Amino acid sequence: MASRKIEDLHPDLQPLCRAFLAQAEKQDIDVLITCTYRSNAEQDALYAQGRTAPGSIVTRAKAGQSAHNHAIDGKPAAKAFDVVPLVDGKPQWDAGHPAWQELGKIGMGLGLNWYGAPGSRFVEFPHFQMKG
Repeated sequence: MASRKIEDLHPDLQPLCRAFLAQAEKQDIDVLITCTYRSNAEQDALYAQGRTAPGSIVTRAKAGQSAHNHAIDGKPAAKAFDVVPLVDGKPQWDAGHPAWQELGKIGMGLGLNWYGAPGSRFVEFPHFQMKG
């Protein structure tokens, strides 16, 4: 199962993720981290979904192509994290909900790439990634 631990993020991303969560809290947005590090096997299983396995396509990245797969010396060091806003304690996946735009502003204000921003290579509202 993919990690949700901030400690499994790249050392440079950990303080940005904590700042992201703190700023969301200040704006009364409850946020759940849904993924930090993901193994190559987990990535391949997600990639197969909607292609060779049942379900909808949820990723365009094969193992090793996702910033979630990054490691340093064999230890998790993901360069991205995924989140979802919680509304009344329930995940709000609807991209039209205003919380997404607020989270996007927070992430971009911290210097992160947000894949919900206009002009993104692909649209993935939950995904925030280190630049570079």
